[in-house]
Amino acid sequence: MTTDAFLADCRARLAFDLLSNTWNAVVLWALRDGPRRPVELREQIGGISSKVLTETLRRLQSNGLVNRRAHPGAPPRVDYQITALGRTLLAPIDAVGAWAFEHGDEVMAAREAECTEAAGVTGFPPSRAEPSATRPGR
Repeated sequence: MTTDAFLADCRARLAFDLLSNTWNAVVLWALRDGPRRPVELREQIGGISSKVLTETLRRLQSNGLVNRRAHPGAPPRVDYQITALGRTLLAPIDAVGAWAFEHGDEVMAAREAECTEAAGVTGFPPSRAEPSATRPGR
């Protein structure tokens, strides 16, 4: 096993990949207090489509972070529960969330500054952007 995060087979990249998907962390966080049905998750999370929620739950299940439980009866019903392995990611998710709460305004200010700077760039040097009648030598 290697600890070099830049190598393709490094396990750290696996963890970063799991946490880099916005919905993975959000769904795991939503499941921290107990099992939820998909409709409950959509209501709790907000802004996630049924399709994206289903894809996320399948991805988390295939990585051993969530269990799917089917209940007999009509209509059929399923719920999802975070696994013990999934619970081990709650502390890192909480840490990233705390960082975002503490530094989010700084990040947003940097984004705004970048957008403002980019909007001020015309793509031409000032002399080329001026009308030709005002250029020296004409």
